[in-house]
Amino acid sequence: MREPVEALFDVAHPHPVQAGSFQAGSFHAGPYATPYINPVSSQPAERRVRPPASAPHHAQRPARGLSRLAALPGLGTAALVLLFGGVGLAGVVQNGGYAEFVARNGAPRDIVARALGFSIEVVTISGLGELSEGDVLAASGVKPTHSLLFLDAETIRERLTALPLVESARVLKLYPDRLVIALEGRRPFALWQRDGKLSIVAADGVVVDEMRDERFLGLPFVVGEGAEKRLDEYMRLLEAAGDLKSRVRAGILVSGRRWSLDMTNGVEVKLPEREPEVALALLQRLQREARILDKDVISIDLRASGRVAVRLSEEAVAARAAATTRNSRKGGQT
Repeated sequence: MREPVEALFDVAHPHPVQAGSFQAGSFHAGPYATPYINPVSSQPAERRVRPPASAPHHAQRPARGLSRLAALPGLGTAALVLLFGGVGLAGVVQNGGYAEFVARNGAPRDIVARALGFSIEVVTISGLGELSEGDVLAASGVKPTHSLLFLDAETIRERLTALPLVESARVLKLYPDRLVIALEGRRPFALWQRDGKLSIVAADGVVVDEMRDERFLGLPFVVGEGAEKRLDEYMRLLEAAGDLKSRVRAGILVSGRRWSLDMTNGVEVKLPEREPEVALALLQRLQREARILDKDVISIDLRASGRVAVRLSEEAVAARAAATTRNSRKGGQT
């Protein structure tokens, strides 16, 4: 005759615990409740169960090691997580939809790590600049389903430095649950025009954004293919221009070899490929002595060493021709 399942185990059926009846060391469920005694703590700490004399001495070691392992804090929780996680994962893999499971809950190792206290609870971001916290988090790829234990800091750093507004980034993992991201941003340094498109670039030539804000109109302005990578060269030319710097509207890189300066009054100053600073010193002297930039000219060619070629505007050419004609007539009459 089979006994009921309950008879096979010594299962206690305690009465419902009444409010205020819980006390340390015992449960009081009513007037007939008996004290709860912890069978482990009721034994003296010095008491040890010795194996039979016939058993070898080293037979105690495996049991003792297992008991110490079982006493580790959090081991039971981790074991349960692994057990149920393994069973659930096996069912998901068997029935398909593993990718959906990972997207919703995270990778199995991250699930276990979060259960052990290595979730990402705090993310500290510094050096945002023109970015927002949402932009940084989205670019980093960090999600609540990740765990700090298995987070790849180098991968996150590479993702962040790929942003145009980020020059460098540091990613630190502070265990158990804090992530620190320190950014060094790129600042708008100059305007660059190519194929009719105007962009804002940083000092290293990286395009930061399209030009959509008038507050950046005062930035140095360069034009042409590759001009954004030679900003330091253009800035040296501006310094060499001295007092004429404020009259330079843009620097035009011609064929990747030399610069021409577009002045605010529309005059083009053609500089030589070699020693352009010497040509700029000559331009300053011509401006002081002859006010050459204030004349009715279209361009000033300084490419030939020691020589200046000036191209007049059509009006100036017509006026010069008329003056020559008048002078010739006067000369013929006399």
